[in-house]
Amino acid sequence: MNRLHLDCTFGIAGDMLLAALIDLGADIDRIRHDLQTLPLDPFELGSERVDRCGISARLLNISLGRHEHEHEHEHEHEHEHEHEHEHSHHHGHAHAHPHRRAGDILAMLGSADLPPRVQQRAQALFTAIAEAEGRIHGIDPAEVHLHEVGAMDSIIDILGVCLALEQLEIDTLTASPVPVGHGVVSMAHGRFPIPAPATLELLRHIPLSDFDAPGELTTPTGAAFLQVLVERFGTLPAGAPTRIGYGAGSRNFDHPNVLRAVLFEQSQATTSPRESIAVLECQLDDATGEQLGYALSLLLEAGALDVFHTPVTMKKSRPGILITVLARPADAEALERLLLRHTSTFGVRRHDASRQTLERRIETVTTPLGKARIKVGLLEGQILRTTAEFEDIQRLAHQHDLSFEDIRTLILESWRLGPKPSVADI
Repeated sequence: MNRLHLDCTFGIAGDMLLAALIDLGADIDRIRHDLQTLPLDPFELGSERVDRCGISARLLNISLGRHEHEHEHEHEHEHEHEHEHEHSHHHGHAHAHPHRRAGDILAMLGSADLPPRVQQRAQALFTAIAEAEGRIHGIDPAEVHLHEVGAMDSIIDILGVCLALEQLEIDTLTASPVPVGHGVVSMAHGRFPIPAPATLELLRHIPLSDFDAPGELTTPTGAAFLQVLVERFGTLPAGAPTRIGYGAGSRNFDHPNVLRAVLFEQSQATTSPRESIAVLECQLDDATGEQLGYALSLLLEAGALDVFHTPVTMKKSRPGILITVLARPADAEALERLLLRHTSTFGVRRHDASRQTLERRIETVTTPLGKARIKVGLLEGQILRTTAEFEDIQRLAHQHDLSFEDIRTLILESWRLGPKPSVADI
């Protein structure tokens, strides 16, 4: 079992991650071959070594048709063509990419001859991107036209990363907090402030760093990798690093324009990682049920991991409610302020704790009523829990006028009857 840590100190984009994985040892020839078996437009995939502020890193190069393409991530973010790749990076070509429906991309993946975990990760990534775009534009995710992320080079990035992770036998991913940069980015729908709408939507509940520089430091594809694949955010995990890879963006800046990927090897007997959390508490004896419910909603929307109420007896035997909030350490201060502002408490207690969690992965299952996601929990490679994602149950129940429980049962049954990754794949 291997763990990968992504050092996103200076940002992340899809091409930078793929380049870093190739630098770690993923076979670019195998990746190219596997990609060329799919119904994609003609392309060539290569890489070269470059220097970024004294750091030797690998730069990805993609040729689409006859157009040489220095690829997506320059961290300069000034575009010269209307489509403008998946983020705002200045490209060395002026051809337009076709815009693809999310549903078409997912259908292509569903019929592709790919390893199960590659297929599951890729489907989860494109599903997350489509849902983010759907929320922004107010349309069904399946009908979303993926302009920047639907471009051929971005599709190659996403599928290439999933293939590289499989080659390197990466089971879990962690990452540092991520910067977004500042400025204005031009996209298919016009000019927007950085971070782009899709990037910010995909960065919900992900800790941002305070590093700042002009330009788009994190792209929609990079944000999708963090949202879907990363299990924990923070500093480097405990353990012995075995290999380090650097993926470069295509421009030079005052900071190293690189993404660092650090590989840790883990034994099969390694227990699930412990996660540091903050526990916030306050007691109330004068709040109505409506006020408690409103505060609970605000806390969850602001990124709380969990919120719960416990009946307690306070001084002078007054009945009261203990509000407990579980939070990421980076979110704790903001959630404390929210409790002080939106409840009647005069103070909030905080203590740091740790929790052991199951390894998690998201799988996409095809049911007779449509696709849905399953959260799978593992301990030392053994599956212990399977849970259908609430949003997918709700969506299918609404679309087909069926009960929540009927849809939940259908999704879990479809997962049980479908093909599974082997233990070695997990």
